[in-house]
Amino acid sequence: MQINGTTALVTGANRGLGKAFAEALLARGATTVYATARRPELIDVPGVVPLRLDITDPASVAAAAAEVGDLDILINNAGISTNAPLLGASTENIRREFDTNFWGTLDVTRAFAPRLAGGAILNVISALSWYTFAPSSNGYAASKAAEWSLTNGIRLELADQKTQVTALALAIADTDMMAAVDVAKLPPRDVVALALDGLEAGKLEVIADAPTANVKASLSKDPALFYADIPAALFS
Repeated sequence: MQINGTTALVTGANRGLGKAFAEALLARGATTVYATARRPELIDVPGVVPLRLDITDPASVAAAAAEVGDLDILINNAGISTNAPLLGASTENIRREFDTNFWGTLDVTRAFAPRLAGGAILNVISALSWYTFAPSSNGYAASKAAEWSLTNGIRLELADQKTQVTALALAIADTDMMAAVDVAKLPPRDVVALALDGLEAGKLEVIADAPTANVKASLSKDPALFYADIPAALFS
């Protein structure tokens, strides 16, 4: 998948990784980049085509799909985290996380998949697709685990039309979502550069950092070893 000369669409492009994706796609020669958000007036990337898209609203997804013609690359970046434990007082926020991170991603993919023959989809998943860290991240982790499985599933279902499906997995980038977390964070531009390099190289999965690589490697081992000392398992 070569980005130069393509038409791309990025969800959640008003800030963070989504904004960095839109900027990088243009820099790599994409002819048209649809930068989408629930409030497109907040998109401030010169050269993109702002487009309203609320991925949790099927009518909004359908309207955006009707606005876009040919498409080569879909970046499913939009996501939310609500700090919801699984056994808290309410499941409302967990459902919001699934509505965005799983169902919204799936609905957007279903809307655009038929025109992505020979093209590519990149889904932004998480190190939390593979482990849980604290009760406040459990709802998000469950929704991202579901998105990882979704990514693997649509890769199989779109294989006949030769659509490349790539997952980008990372721990913590310097975005608004992670602003309250006081640890070292990846610059969004660096994450996006790795992701797009991987996309152009035909990779099915891009691991953005050492913590995520350590988490992924732990999956073949006894989970008791990993959870006995999560910080050491992550950062050693």
